[in-house]
Amino acid sequence: MDKKAELVARQLMDIETGWSIGSFGAIGEFHQRADDNVRKDEPSTLIRVTEKGGIGVFADKLGESRCVAYETLSKNPRRWTSDVIFCLPVKEAEMAGRHVLTELGPDTAALDEEDRDALLFDMGLDLRHVDFCVRTKDQELIGILRENEGLSLFEKGGAAMRAILNAHPHRVVCSRLGRVEIYQKIGGAETGGVSPEGPHTHVLPKLIKSGKTHSSNTQVPEGYLACLYMHPANPVMGPDGKDIPFQRERYEAFQMLVDLHGDPENTSLKQAVRQAIKEEKDPRDFEMPASRKSRTALRVTLRQLLLVAQEEKNSSAETHVRLWQSVFDPNVADGPDHTDLYAHSTPE
Repeated sequence: MDKKAELVARQLMDIETGWSIGSFGAIGEFHQRADDNVRKDEPSTLIRVTEKGGIGVFADKLGESRCVAYETLSKNPRRWTSDVIFCLPVKEAEMAGRHVLTELGPDTAALDEEDRDALLFDMGLDLRHVDFCVRTKDQELIGILRENEGLSLFEKGGAAMRAILNAHPHRVVCSRLGRVEIYQKIGGAETGGVSPEGPHTHVLPKLIKSGKTHSSNTQVPEGYLACLYMHPANPVMGPDGKDIPFQRERYEAFQMLVDLHGDPENTSLKQAVRQAIKEEKDPRDFEMPASRKSRTALRVTLRQLLLVAQEEKNSSAETHVRLWQSVFDPNVADGPDHTDLYAHSTPE
């Protein structure tokens, strides 16, 4: 098994790891909970399915992908995000790019055999590297979708979109590296106005129309598109978005991924900052990085080192890290916010 496939297989066995496939404004997310009923667990074929949704990763294509581990800042001074993306060159990543509702026939590639006779409809969101679909056996819904085939779901008074929101069909989000399937209800009146916990989708027409393929926070290499997102357990925030005690093991595990798959410039910078702090060097002698992503790496590293110092009850190191923060992250004392752990995601 390819090393990237081995990484995915290990993370699939960790229920704290989240997964997603999508574009800017349209995304499918797969998250697990300890009490989920697991229907299929096949690490060797990179498939995991629960009663709420599932993910299947294409191992044969994964070996051709470029893996990037990166961290981003939160306005909450105690937090940062930790994500891994698997990218393909633009031409290899492109999907059908349909811009109208289109029937595709039975979903013979469904993760669960029971769903393979259900009909798949591409929603026609005009996404460059993602096919965003709904799947159903509901004859009434199928009739409405067929009546509106060839039309945009966002046309004024669109009956198809209303029918989808009312019927809550499975959503199937596909890229060249895999598929995420969501079986839970679509966030709305029936879910209290919020997305349900666990697998869910986001579709925001205004963001989709921007034409962007990803959030500006996502560190996609030039000439590539992100076809699969992996979200390892965050060391400072739980799946409910609330602060948790610093989890050193999670932090160190992700730093290993950054060392292996992070931007080399950022990796070198993080190592230099750690060494400078260890030697108690004056922050004014350390040059502010020129690029935005390197400045982010510097600030994230300082937040991490502060928590390490606090865990170790090393008051001298804590004082020195705070001195560096006063130079390089002066707004760190601003109050916390509720920044989503998944920086590429947006509320439904």
